[in-house]
Amino acid sequence: MSLADPVTLLTEAADARRGIGAFNVIQLEHAESCIAAAESLGVPVILQISQNAVTYHGALRPLASAALAMASAASVLTVVHLDHAERPELVREAVALGIGSVMFDASKLSYEDNVAATADIVAHCHAAGVAVEAELGEVGGKDGAHAPGARTDPRQAAAFVKETGVDSLAVAVGTSHAMTSHDAVVDLDLVAALRAAVPVPLVLHGSSGLDDAGLTAAVRAGMTKINVGTRLNVAMTHAVRRVLDTDHAVVDPRRYLSAARTAMTDEATLVLRRLHITSHHE
Repeated sequence: MSLADPVTLLTEAADARRGIGAFNVIQLEHAESCIAAAESLGVPVILQISQNAVTYHGALRPLASAALAMASAASVLTVVHLDHAERPELVREAVALGIGSVMFDASKLSYEDNVAATADIVAHCHAAGVAVEAELGEVGGKDGAHAPGARTDPRQAAAFVKETGVDSLAVAVGTSHAMTSHDAVVDLDLVAALRAAVPVPLVLHGSSGLDDAGLTAAVRAGMTKINVGTRLNVAMTHAVRRVLDTDHAVVDPRRYLSAARTAMTDEATLVLRRLHITSHHE
């Protein structure tokens, strides 16, 4: 199946109040797990490569090429997405490599500078047919959009989308990155207000901090692209530890990484199921 058009995918999901799972890819096993989970349920999926992952591997091309190849071979609609890119040159490289969706993160800048920088990226990406997600930080850019207690103002969000032309918007509604517990609480009233004010799909970062019911509630309230990273890494790490603690003679990485891949597939399946519950009866 060919790569999915991200704008169509997210717009249709937003209209239907369905969530699209967007999973961070660090190793090939992450991508394999997420595609396997999506195929088992027959639902779309987004594979995203963060700027941090690029830094870890030392380059974008190898991991991006692998993700694009796996996405193209998947039996479900799949998007490859560059996540949290703060460097314009990394965005341009992603576009040149054929990545169809990018998230440009200028949320640390002032509102005015964020608008200007994001609008430039949108012009470049749209000329190449690439979708753009952006992030709106607190006024003045203090501590970023996902600092504890940060909240996105619906009126400012609507203005930001109009001024930049972005295709989706990451908003601050109560979640935070890198949470290993599931006790984050989304401000559902704010989500509803943002959905009413903002004409593009909304993106929830830090979704690993939500429990399963919280994921479903966030989608019902109006979130569409649901980013998940830490939750898969927790499952992966626990699986690797179990194998190594059980058999100290193991040296073949396929032995413990296959267990990790299975654990991540199971976890991604749980997440995707929650995102596609659209009725009020579970």
